[in-house]
Amino acid sequence: MTKKLLSAGLGLGLLAASAAAWAQDAVPAAAPAVAAAVETVPTLSAGDTAWMLTSTMLVILMVIPGLALFYGGLVRSKNMLSVLAQVFVIFSLITVLWAIYGYTLAFGGEGKFFGSFDKLFLLGITPDTLSSALKTIPEYVFVAFQSTFAAITVALIVGAFAERIRFAAVIVFSVLWFSFAYIPMAHMVWGGGLLAEDGALDFAGGTVVHINAAIAGLVGAYMLGKRIGFGREALPPHSLTLTMVGASLLWVGWFGFNAGSAGAANGIAGLAFVNTILATGAAALSWISAEALHRGKASMLGAASGAVAGLVCITPAAGFVGPMGSIVMGIIAGPLCLWGVSGLKRLLGVDDVCDVFGVHGVGGILGAILTGVFCAKGLGGIEPEGYNMAHQVWVQLKSVLLTIVWSGVVSLVAYKIAALTVGLRVSEESERQGLDITSHGEVAYTR
Repeated sequence: MTKKLLSAGLGLGLLAASAAAWAQDAVPAAAPAVAAAVETVPTLSAGDTAWMLTSTMLVILMVIPGLALFYGGLVRSKNMLSVLAQVFVIFSLITVLWAIYGYTLAFGGEGKFFGSFDKLFLLGITPDTLSSALKTIPEYVFVAFQSTFAAITVALIVGAFAERIRFAAVIVFSVLWFSFAYIPMAHMVWGGGLLAEDGALDFAGGTVVHINAAIAGLVGAYMLGKRIGFGREALPPHSLTLTMVGASLLWVGWFGFNAGSAGAANGIAGLAFVNTILATGAAALSWISAEALHRGKASMLGAASGAVAGLVCITPAAGFVGPMGSIVMGIIAGPLCLWGVSGLKRLLGVDDVCDVFGVHGVGGILGAILTGVFCAKGLGGIEPEGYNMAHQVWVQLKSVLLTIVWSGVVSLVAYKIAALTVGLRVSEESERQGLDITSHGEVAYTR
């Protein structure tokens, strides 16, 4: 009897083992289908959400106080407060307009140049709504993150026409340019529009932010004309200390700008993070090296400007190129942007006070084009599907040219409208006295 029971038990054990083995063999066939089903279901990630909230705050730090102090230190003391006011108010204005109509036109719908009005006034978005662009975070977080990009892009422009523009003109221009230059560029590149369909690579805003703003600044500097005394008397920055503090805050905040553009707390965010360190440091070193060779001294302003040039250059490439590629990009960006704020500026004959075009324009164009080169797998990058270097560089160049033309035309019209409605430039008396007191009734410093 015992032998029969043992035999029966052994037989059942072998049967169970066979069934288990068969089940294990069957699982891999079903697993991909299950995994695919799981991947297609949007699921909130606390880690991704926390990182994107942090990134949003870092970009805010870039604008206020980072950009405001960087620009403020570069102007004369009698215009310091006016620059702070312009940057602060632009941030307030654009973030509100973004929620009202900017977000839906940039990220809604499937048009080539503009989105749709489906989410006008953020209609239909609730705390439980997940972003259709980044499926692991709440849509409100994505709205907030992108609002900071819109705000800093418009704020970047003020450095070109500082010390001589009417405050009302800044507001009128900002509304028009945001509506007809920033929104369509954001949609074309990030919202599935024309340039996205063409395969243009722009990780965090080389075309959308830097080239776009730089062209607007260049047009504005031409239209407002040169400051009184420009080219005949010294118009030095009043506080390089504040400029260095502002540049440092920009560098810190840029981690949210670049690494946050990964949209998640993942390896691409880590790549963008390390690239933001390396390209920036390389550009600061190459700028002051070129400056020392040319002028005999390496300046603090040069180091700060070089750092910003590196940040600008790596922005479109941050999540596409490898660390060594980012260093090479930074090394190239430093001397080229140094030429942009010196030789090129003299050739253009423009009074771009804070060198918006020389740094953001030149650095942005360089970065956008080199993205097509250094994203190559053989150079340590992450290639898009079907990558061909010559083709990708041509696509990048087309996106640069479209941005230049689009921003240039919209800017010209927007400045003209501001000139006709509220006037562009302050009176000679107001300019000599300073915009702090004449435009805002306050001064940055008291004796």
